[in-house]
Amino acid sequence: MNRSAAVVATGRYLPERLVSNDELRTELAATGQADSVERFEASSGIRQRYRAAPGQVTSDLAVAAAQQALARAGWRADELDLIILGTDTPDRITPATSVIVQAKLGAHPAGTLDIGCACASFPTALATATGLMATNPALRRILVIGAYMMQRLADPADPMVFFYGDGAGAALLAPTDGDGIITSAFHADGRYADHWDIAAGGTAEPASHDAVAAGRTRVQVHRRYPPAINAEGWPLVMRRLARQGGFTASAIDQAIFTQINAASIREACQTLGIPPQRAPALMDRYGYTGSACLPIALDHLIENGLTGAGDLVTLVGSGVGYNMAGVALRLEECASR
Repeated sequence: MNRSAAVVATGRYLPERLVSNDELRTELAATGQADSVERFEASSGIRQRYRAAPGQVTSDLAVAAAQQALARAGWRADELDLIILGTDTPDRITPATSVIVQAKLGAHPAGTLDIGCACASFPTALATATGLMATNPALRRILVIGAYMMQRLADPADPMVFFYGDGAGAALLAPTDGDGIITSAFHADGRYADHWDIAAGGTAEPASHDAVAAGRTRVQVHRRYPPAINAEGWPLVMRRLARQGGFTASAIDQAIFTQINAASIREACQTLGIPPQRAPALMDRYGYTGSACLPIALDHLIENGLTGAGDLVTLVGSGVGYNMAGVALRLEECASR
């Protein structure tokens, strides 16, 4: 029988400070951008988000989510074999943030790696962990994390800060002879790479006084994506998952999509024939948490008894790049709480 990976436990972390749309409207009023809050709220469904404290960094959010998952599984950090962190808001350009997470957790024997494909990072990390576990019997306990702190890299006066919520979600994986992670699918279109980026700070343009002054070391949206890019792209990935996994859309118990726009989720569900109540839209309470939104949503569903053992769950993420990735998994008893 093929060896797969099962989700043993999940965890999530949101910083203490909650920022409502009303508070954000006041912040943006100074630059004449307050009207954007109502416009973005109407189109996205976002009503609040959480912000990290000044002393917190991405690795801190990741560690807090991981500690909750470890406590729920009854695992010690030093029992981990591998840590995979998905994020596009690393603590530093180098070293990998997963190494910093390892040290903060006290998971010193574990190997680490970062995956950086924006909101597609978490499903990509789950698929990577599953493949490694299937081919290496020595890997028995893997920690997968999605973490996000894009607001720290944004200009506070940029109205796009409306979307950016800080947070992290984590999942612990162990080998299984059951279904576990059933299949994965990937799609990308690099023609959109310059639409939304942090232009300076890498090898294409090292950080400089001029780059900082021009705002090129901060995240910027230069051109909008086509309005239907997610509503069309998510069904594409979902159909690949269903075809490869041998299931139909009607069999999916929970379809978790990138939590940025409630209308796009409804449209994708209509296209796929999935009842909207099976596709959570949690951006009203968590904001858009990028690389972390899928594991945060998964943990929310499990913790609140909205999904559990035996359920077929899909996670499809899309983000800047343009990157997309999805996984389909069958939850086992140990993931229920």
